[in-house]
Formats: sequence, structure tokens, C-alpha cells
Amino acid sequence: MSWLDPAQTAGKRTPFLYSSGFPVLNRSLFPGFHTPMTKSPYSAAVKVPDGFTAVMSASKWEHRKADNTFLFTMEQPIPSYLVALAVGDLVSAEVGPRTRVWTEPCLLEAAKTEYDGVIEEFLAVGEKLFGPYVWGRYDVLFMPPSFPFGGMENPCLTFVTPCLLAGDRSLADVIVHEICHSWFGNLVTNANWGDFWLNEGFTMYAQRRICRELYGEAYSCLEAATGRALLRQHMDNTGEDHPLNKLRVKIEPGVDPDDTYNETPYEKGFCFVSYLAHLVGDQSRFDAFLKAYVDKFKFCSVIAEDALEFYLDYFSDLKTKGVHKIEGLDFDSWLNVPGWPRYLPDLSAGQSLMKPADQLAQLWAEECLDMEAIIKTDIENWKTYQTIYFLNKVLEKSPLPEGNIKKLSLHYPHIVESNNAELRLRWAQIVASNQYQPGYNHIRSFLNCQGKQKYTLPVYRALWNGPDETRALATEIFSGTAHQLHVNVRNYVKKILS
Repeated sequence: MSWLDPAQTAGKRTPFLYSSGFPVLNRSLFPGFHTPMTKSPYSAAVKVPDGFTAVMSASKWEHRKADNTFLFTMEQPIPSYLVALAVGDLVSAEVGPRTRVWTEPCLLEAAKTEYDGVIEEFLAVGEKLFGPYVWGRYDVLFMPPSFPFGGMENPCLTFVTPCLLAGDRSLADVIVHEICHSWFGNLVTNANWGDFWLNEGFTMYAQRRICRELYGEAYSCLEAATGRALLRQHMDNTGEDHPLNKLRVKIEPGVDPDDTYNETPYEKGFCFVSYLAHLVGDQSRFDAFLKAYVDKFKFCSVIAEDALEFYLDYFSDLKTKGVHKIEGLDFDSWLNVPGWPRYLPDLSAGQSLMKPADQLAQLWAEECLDMEAIIKTDIENWKTYQTIYFLNKVLEKSPLPEGNIKKLSLHYPHIVESNNAELRLRWAQIVASNQYQPGYNHIRSFLNCQGKQKYTLPVYRALWNGPDETRALATEIFSGTAHQLHVNVRNYVKKILS
């Protein structure tokens, strides 16, 4: 359980409580079988003080006002890690025929504006591709800013970071990943955490499949290229041969289960599922397989062998050809050999979006700026991931030649002044890498307004890897904001600054 002080919330007035059940932490909340192999329905009665509201990952709930008790029932069987509870000063608004947003009062209007009418489209495409959405409601709880994660796919009630509230819907599709867990993870679940890739690899594939339907192949390939870059960075940091860079991880004494939560099950898992689709060679046939896979194993927990045996039985022609035994690409090697994926899906369709971003970043890295060429590239209408890709390339080329960072900041006010957290993160890293003093207030503001681990730690690392000037800035900001951070994030930052 995480108990937040008022200072760690958006409203700064009342405390907040929420559970973090993944992977086995709900053992602190209730006794039971804390393994994803076991699923069951549940019911709960939660009595809270006046002025507070309780919400849970449940298909039915009612409020008994006489004693301010909330009664919950989850009718479908779920693993214990998906039982979720939050209590705080919460209000809600309907944003679709089966979706409402829950927030602290000060965030409600922003959440409603951002997601009104949006989520139903994502759900409808998911149902077309993967089968019925069986959970009834798909509600979203926007967590306090100190929430350290991007999201948690609790059935009927996804927890998400308030960083998604960009004000222009530019991050609205980030929630597609959590929606896809409704089929891959929540409905068909890895039976143990050594096969975590079954949850996340299939979900990454499903997420990009939905985005391809909605936004086209070029955009989904661009997003996948961003994920591949994160996998490359992760494996460079850990070493390709690290045992945690297998898809099937052996969790044994000395292995911290939290360390298995990295890019490998997500992005290498995505590559394996993409390879399975590649072997089929026909998107519609593979789509049909995914729908059949979900239907076959719904409400069950599976290991890799279950999924792969079903795949080979479904595509008996491939089984006859022995595709599971191709040297170097055999299914056993995919599961048990660490390192870079032996197969990478073709992302060349994304070049139509990546090439202009690459060329523009190179222009900004030149000693003599060709402003005429820069001005010709209008990036204000680029989608989020294209701008992210551009900023990542600028970061790779930083520090830029003297004076370029100032001109860049003046030329792209829509980036510098954006409320989009993904853009704010990259700009903060660029500012730190270039020791661009006029941008230090941007870093202060960004680290003060949110506590997401994947945003906070990279900025502190960028500051601490710099000269004494940026190290002093890191120390100053942390001393003023540490009380707002989740204790785990606070401890991670302390390690960076030690």
C-alpha cells in the first residue's frame, strides 16, 4: 500500500491511498495465492472517512452512504496482482458509453476534455481485432502526480499518470497499451513471472496493431523504432548476455523480480510476436490467430509452451515445415538465449516520418546553421512520436555547437512551452546536456510537477553526468521536491546523486 501525504497529491489538501499489487505486493493487503497462475473473483467492503471515496478494480460497486462504505464485486476471475484499491478525494465524469474518468477535483475538467469520446474508439478497434471486451466498464483513474508509473492495467479501472493530460490530446493514445492488456495479461495471463513477455510482448504487438489501424503503418513503425532504441539502450547498459535479457527469465535466489521489469519482455517480446506473424505471412490470418488465442485461453494462465503449441496447431502447415526448429530462430532460442533479437520487424514504412526528423536534427548539429533549410521543415503539425524522434536525435548530437541551442529554443516555442510530458522530458535532457542556463527553469518546473520514475530519473542522471553547475542544480531541485516524490523514486534519486 502507498500512503500519500497531501503534498504528494494534485490538490495538496487531503491524503491519498492506493495499492500496488504487481507482481506479488498484494500479499500486504490480503492473504491468498499471490501467483498469476491462480485466478478468482472477489468481493470487498471498504469503509472510509467522510469526504473520501473508494474505488476498486471491480465490475460492480455501490456506495452505502449510512456509514460511507463502498461495496465491490469482481465477477470475473482475475489473478491477485490485479486487485486494486484507491481512496482519496475523488470525483468522476462519463467520457463514453462504458468509460468514466476518476480524478481529484482539480484535474476533472482536464481529464474530461482530454478523453471525452476518445477511449471508446480504442476499445472498438481492440474488439474488432481481438474479440469481445469482457470486463464491462473501462474506467480510468488519474493518479496523483507522485504516482511513479505510467499506468497499471487493473481490470475495469486502469491507473494512469496525470502526465497524460497534455491539454491537446497529443498523449491520449498512450492509454492504448493499457487497454490492450484487457485481452493480453488480464484475460490471458502469464502463469509465472518468468514468462512476463507473454503479457507484455503480446500487448506491445496489440498496441501497435491498433495504432496501425487508427494512424497508419508509418506512424506505428515510427513508434516501434522508438521502442527499439530503448531496447538497444537497455542492452548496452546491462550487456547483451545478461541473463535478464532472455525472454524466459529464471527467477531464483539473488534475482530481484523488480529487475525483470525492463525493456526486454516488452520490446524483445514484441519482436518474437512479430516474427510469429512474419512466419504466417498474412496479416488477416495472424489477426484471426490472435482472436482465437484469446478465446482459447480466456480467464486462464499460460506458459510459453501453451501459447506456442497452440500457434503450431493453429498453423499446421507451419508446423509441418518445422518453422519452430529453424537454426538460430528456433522457438527454444527465442525463449532461452539472451541478447539482441535474431529477427527485427521491418520498420521501413516509418522512414517517411523518420527521414525528415533525422535530416532536421543534423541541420541543428552543424557549426553553421542553414536557417533557410530549417524553416522549410514545418514541425508544428507533426504527431508526438515524430517530434520525440527528432528530439532524441538532437539529444544524441548534444552538446550542439555554441549558440545553436538558443536558436533552437527560440525557433520551436511549441516544444519549449508544451505540456506534453514526453516532449518536456526530452527538452529537459537536451537543456541539461547543453548546460543551457535559460532552460534551467524548465527543468525545475518539470521535476516539480510530476514524479513519474521514467521521467524523473533520466533528468537527474543527465544533470549529474554534467559539470558542477548542473550537479548543483540537481541537488537544489531535489532538496525542494523530495517530499513530493514516492519513497521508491526518492531513494533512486538519492543513489544517482550520491
